Amino acid sequence: MFNYLVQVVYFRYENKENPVKQFIDTLSSKQHAKIFRILLYVEKYGLSSILPHIKKITSTPLWEIRILGNYNIRIIYVLPLSNIVLLLHGFIKKTNKTPKKEINIALNRLKQWESSVDK
Repeated sequence: MFNYLVQVVYFRYENKENPVKQFIDTLSSKQHAKIFRILLYVEKYGLSSILPHIKKITSTPLWEIRILGNYNIRIIYVLPLSNIVLLLHGFIKKTNKTPKKEINIALNRLKQWESSVDK
């Protein structure tokens, strides 16, 4: 049997604030459960286990986990290492295209994370 150990890591600011977790905490318990079930599958079975729920964001190193239903919830992440999924940003998508503002938030957090890892 293959070992799919993947670690889901939340982006945190230097003051330990966790914006993705804070976003998830604002959602309903049903939405909350959907997100954590998907993240559990990622940790147990790898990203391929949630294939219908992931999509590459064109022209960026970013990917998004898509939680569909009454709300189109998105969690933007990156794969800085083969066994790490770094969650950068969460939002409710209201348009067909991922808004540039949301992508920029995730890219800025990625830069912050990379600079903190380099120290």
